[in-house]
Amino acid sequence: MKKQIVLLPGDGIGKEVMNAARDVLTAIAEEYNHTFSFETHEIGGAAIDQFGTPLPETTVDACKQADAVLLGAVGGPKWDNNPSHLRPERGLLGIRKALDLYANLRPIKGFKNLLHASPLKEEVVAGSDLLIVRELTGGLYFGTPSERRDNGQSVVDTLYYTRKEIERIVDKAFQAAQGRSGRLTSVDKANVLESSKLWREIVEEKKSQYPDVKVEHVLVDAAAMKLVTNPSHFDVIVTENMFGDILSDEASVLTGSLGMLPSASLNETGVGLYEPVHGSAPDIAGKGIANPVAMILSAALMLRYSFGLETEAKLIEDAVQSILDAGFYTADLQIAEGRKVNTEEMTKLIVDYIRTLNTSKCIASCYY
Repeated sequence: MKKQIVLLPGDGIGKEVMNAARDVLTAIAEEYNHTFSFETHEIGGAAIDQFGTPLPETTVDACKQADAVLLGAVGGPKWDNNPSHLRPERGLLGIRKALDLYANLRPIKGFKNLLHASPLKEEVVAGSDLLIVRELTGGLYFGTPSERRDNGQSVVDTLYYTRKEIERIVDKAFQAAQGRSGRLTSVDKANVLESSKLWREIVEEKKSQYPDVKVEHVLVDAAAMKLVTNPSHFDVIVTENMFGDILSDEASVLTGSLGMLPSASLNETGVGLYEPVHGSAPDIAGKGIANPVAMILSAALMLRYSFGLETEAKLIEDAVQSILDAGFYTADLQIAEGRKVNTEEMTKLIVDYIRTLNTSKCIASCYY
């Protein structure tokens, strides 16, 4: 298989974790006789510094020609006082819109030996394994441009959705549930919002097309409470843009570290943008201690969703699980017993696992 991958390292630790993902993908390509070509472009603060814009046209053009895109992280205090159109985050919003990345997938899984790091009791978070499917290009964030009125005394934001926009994200969620445990929770605010009423109507219309999926409707406030009281209740959650933004950030703390969480943003043609949930962490940038796992797991999602390489994706995920089970951890993970490693060492452990296909041999050859 030959695939063109655009790398957008971005800012802060983005460059460090991107190098880790590239090393892992290179190992996968060599083990399975694939050809992955990499092309690096700028986005976010780095693009502002070099090109005067958070999203250069050259970056957009390259991403449109690619088979998939990997993104590190954007942002940092250096650009905090910039006007809104020159904020690094505008680059991220812009590339999502340019590629029509309407579906954001956030898997949230509790790793057994990391449960103690969760703010929730271990017995509450144990067994949590859910997927949040968030609509990404509509709603309040992309409605009619916000405006202030009456000399700044009132404001208007528009929550706008078309039937087609809702239908395609709901279909994506049903399909995801079919590949998991067959349970779908649709989250809305149908007791108040007209957009949520339409959302619920469409979910009800669609469920007859997916008879193997059990559907429930939950109001967003109730869903937020259940995420922290009984997260294992959920399998797949589907919701609109702002609700999904909030709920996925809430769910991300279940695992105890943002450094473990990947994400995928997909369009209708199969091209996707894959990125870790964590930010640019400028306070540790350049120190070589960033956790590369979320970026590496994002690369695994790329192999699964954009390239259809399930075996290769599962190998990366197994490698991560095995290295953690063996007691290796980065600075953000406080494992009771084990060995703390830096970014490069964690990456090498995962790469060696892939190359040897043998956990014990990898651990013995790497450190003991």
